[in-house]
Amino acid sequence: MKYAIVNSGIVDNIIEWDGVSEYSVDGVLVEADANAYIGGVYADGAFVARPPEPEPELTPEQIQAEADKASAISKLEALGLTDAEIKALSGGL
Repeated sequence: MKYAIVNSGIVDNIIEWDGVSEYSVDGVLVEADANAYIGGVYADGAFVARPPEPEPELTPEQIQAEADKASAISKLEALGLTDAEIKALSGGL
């Protein structure tokens, strides 16, 4: 089973341990769950889930590429093409 080594409410490490054999650590061993991660918080008897990663900001090149894609789709729609036809022509835009 996986156990977290917790010091002052912070997960220092996660290890595999049978929960029975003698094992000495600097901290407290707590059975880990899906929310346990190194550097994470253990408070009030539970691991605090990792905060979601922020969406990366788009580069100017990516912003331009998205604008170009939207323009191309708009022009194809103006010609009367269906969504299925646009996807077939564009490889899934």
